[in-house]
Order: sequence, then structure tokens, then C-alpha cells
Amino acid sequence: MFDDLLEANRSYRTQFKLGGLSRQAAKGFALVTCMDTRIDPLAILGLSPGDAKIIRNAGGRVTQDVLRSLVLAVNMLSVYRIAVMQHTQCALSGHDDVGIAAELPIEMTEAARDWEFLAMPDPDRALAADIEAIRKCELIVDGTMVEGWRYDVDTGGIDRVMAS
Repeated sequence: MFDDLLEANRSYRTQFKLGGLSRQAAKGFALVTCMDTRIDPLAILGLSPGDAKIIRNAGGRVTQDVLRSLVLAVNMLSVYRIAVMQHTQCALSGHDDVGIAAELPIEMTEAARDWEFLAMPDPDRALAADIEAIRKCELIVDGTMVEGWRYDVDTGGIDRVMAS
């Protein structure tokens, strides 16, 4: 079932050149974004491997685990700029958690009843809350720049929604 992917990796390994990269973020940048397949974080920002720390999850939401990763990135991996980049046409946008759970197969609905899917009935409010969570985190180094962006999946453009 995964043979095609593992075969592709065997080919990749013959040309692998990233082994010598530093673990530090060369551009001092961390990006929190969605797992949406229409987002290619390095390409859309003109970055290369080693330039940034990229954290992805459904909706590009700032969870406790995202904060954990950002705290480590800021304190240990040379990050001093953070952007949360959500996007247009997100599956979580315009819905609440009950609505998301209702879209799951019927046999999963009961199991998902107590889950927080972090749906975004109001995407701007969700982005503002995520930025605020980072800014209020006592373990993020003072002076760290934090911004909120929205990526347009139709045009490839990024709009700054909340500046640092």
C-alpha cells in the first residue's frame, strides 16, 4: 500500500543533499499553517530547506502542541519571527465543531462528540485568537514578532491580517 512512496524515497536518497543543514532556522522564521495540500509553504515565501520551521495542522490553529513547538523554536532554534497563516476555502472555515462532527461518517459521530476540531465559524476571530495565544505565552521570548496572514488558494497571494 505504501510501496510507491517508499520507492520514491529510495530515489530521493540517491540525490539527498540536506544532511549538513543546521537545525537553526536560517531566516529566523517559523510558520504555523494548515495541512491543506494547496499550500506549499517554502515555495510561496521564497524559502529553502533550512530557512524556517514549518508547523502544520488542520486549520493552521495554535494549539498547546503548536505553542510547545514555537517555544522550542524561539528559545533553541533561532526563531524571532512567527506568522500564523490560515487560508481561504478552509474546510474548518464557516463551521463550528458540531457541524464538522456531523460531516464525519455516522459511526464516528459518537466518538467525536467530545472532540475539539477548532472549527472557525469566524475565520478572522479565530486568527486573532491564535495570534493572541502566541503573544500571551510567557515562554515566547519578549520581542518576538508575531503576525497573522491569510493565504488565497486561488491566487497564491498572502494578505497581512494582523501586523506585529
